Amino acid sequence: MSSRLTEIFSDKNLVTKIQKRLPHLFQLAELDSSRAGKVGMEAGSVREKILVAMFIYKFGEKNIETEIPITETETDVKLFGEPISIKTVTNKYFSGVKLIWTVDAQSAAEFLKNYSPHCDMVLVQINWNNGGGFYYIPLEVQKRIFDKVGRENYIKLPKAGTNPRGAEITKEALVTILSDKQSHHIPINWQRSKINFNPYKRWVDFWKED
Repeated sequence: MSSRLTEIFSDKNLVTKIQKRLPHLFQLAELDSSRAGKVGMEAGSVREKILVAMFIYKFGEKNIETEIPITETETDVKLFGEPISIKTVTNKYFSGVKLIWTVDAQSAAEFLKNYSPHCDMVLVQINWNNGGGFYYIPLEVQKRIFDKVGRENYIKLPKAGTNPRGAEITKEALVTILSDKQSHHIPINWQRSKINFNPYKRWVDFWKED
């Protein structure tokens, strides 16, 4: 499984496409998910679709499974039958990467008690007007760091009385994982482009059809 995802990083043409096109596509995702200048949470789902589309382009639609049961909370897509978790984060500090989305303190505590990494991870760090990147983190790296630092230092629970919508991987654990020699990285220069975007045009065009 790991060897198939690493093919992305040895494909020079695809690496160039990721570096050139991902900022533009993610900017479109933000524009399509914004209201009054604020980017909505749904932008994350659109980014995920963009990345899954890249997997389909690279590996073929027959090798990608997107109909994932809701019970598989960490799995977003399957590549050649193997699960992958897709994460995107918009900051330069690697903070706020969710392991589970929940507002229930009891569920979060139960998650802390039972969680262990169980699938490969693809993470995209979006850092507009600066550096960031596309990362592949093998499951074995996650497990090794999880066992080394312990679950309390790997998982950050929401503070009592707040509504942060989930448990996160700690910044320290994530930085350690990303810097591991077995993790892979494509650097991306996140620059916005001028886009004349109308979120309603395509829908208006559908209404105009006979």
